[in-house]
Amino acid sequence: MVTVSPSECEGVPTWAYALQLPHDPRAARIARITVRAVLAGHGMAQLQDTAELLATELVTNAYRYSSGPAALRLRGLGGSRLRVSVWDTNPYVPPPFDRRSGPAVSPVPAEADGGRGLFLVCHYAEAWGGYALGDDLFGRGGKLLWCEVGVPAAHRAAAA
Repeated sequence: MVTVSPSECEGVPTWAYALQLPHDPRAARIARITVRAVLAGHGMAQLQDTAELLATELVTNAYRYSSGPAALRLRGLGGSRLRVSVWDTNPYVPPPFDRRSGPAVSPVPAEADGGRGLFLVCHYAEAWGGYALGDDLFGRGGKLLWCEVGVPAAHRAAAA
């Protein structure tokens, strides 16, 4: 499997990295370290904190709510933008990512021990979505959740 894929999008160089993750509680940490290294290598350290948080939450959900492996994909979209995607074996797309199922994010009681991960993704990402994958795609099925982050245009202009 190719793990790095350079290409161009509207004249702006783009890239993609893919990381296969076993069903293991350490997968989120490995994903976080990978995000940090990739963004540093592409001069996008300004996205590091947000991208690490989003990747960690999506990979953690993949571990908690599926019983198989997962995959993390990072794709540079040009213009200091990044797409983080996570595939897992569970076909259920949660409501914040399945636009057909209702409200974007449900409130979480203050005393709850969990349930804030997808809220954080929806709060910090500029765009997000997800879709179930049919079993005919690579014979795996499951779902893909994605989100995008980027440096706001005003910050890009100020830095130039």
